[in-house]
Amino acid sequence: MSAIEQSAYGAVVSRREAPPQPRTAARPRPRAWRVLILVFMAVFYVLPLVCAVKFSLINQKGTYGPQNYTAIVNNGSLSAALVLSLEIAAITAGVAVLLVFPTTVLVRLKLPKLTIVMEAITILPIVVPPVVLAAGLLQMKETAPLWIVNDFFNHPLTILTPMYVVLAMPLMYRAIDTGLRAIDLHTLVDASRSLGAGWPTTLWRVVLPNVQTAVLGGMFLTIALVLGEVVIANQLDQSNLTFPLQMIQFASQDNAPGISVAMTLTALLFTFLLLFMLSFLARRRGPKTARVIP
Repeated sequence: MSAIEQSAYGAVVSRREAPPQPRTAARPRPRAWRVLILVFMAVFYVLPLVCAVKFSLINQKGTYGPQNYTAIVNNGSLSAALVLSLEIAAITAGVAVLLVFPTTVLVRLKLPKLTIVMEAITILPIVVPPVVLAAGLLQMKETAPLWIVNDFFNHPLTILTPMYVVLAMPLMYRAIDTGLRAIDLHTLVDASRSLGAGWPTTLWRVVLPNVQTAVLGGMFLTIALVLGEVVIANQLDQSNLTFPLQMIQFASQDNAPGISVAMTLTALLFTFLLLFMLSFLARRRGPKTARVIP
């Protein structure tokens, strides 16, 4: 074999033995219309917030400063309304979880045919307008005995909390039901019961930790609902103004329009922090990749 043939044979063999080089895929460039949509949505959502923040920083003298935000803390009626709304929101979220969570687990385990009935019942607060519920309670107040009026209608915690629990049922039920659908509920309950745990222990120490993110999501949505509800609070409780009613009252005043905008941004920031906490807890409880030990 000549030298030329040997070199050609060696080149062919090296080409056959050489591993194929991986091709680097070219990164696709984003299309222009997608960029335009993102820019439009950013301007649509961010620009009103920037304008609201700028307006909230304008004080009564016409200069920029944090006086509108400090007025929320320094003003006794504003701080009392904020504390009252937070109390109602916390109690409403807790009562909604205590009512909806065991009921949903019972329906999923023992009465699956009643799922459609549960969905129909929990959708009623969305179908029936809140003003109709408030009108019905006002009619009940006129014909109720005096002790019911004194114990039930004369304090915002007792009159608004039950109504907000009813309004929060669709949000809480959908959140908890979605969480229960994502786990093997029958296996968890059977394993817990076979180990000697009672039903309260099974619910709160076995099932609840597995749907914790869904329950927190329903609670945060309930809190956001309470902090933004106006119709029922305006119809049923005129003496003790909640935080949304205080925002409307300050918005109608000519000397303090910036305070109402500052209150709105404060409530929006609080709701955003709740949703951020929910996403953070969801990431912490998300699936983790197993570490392979060589």
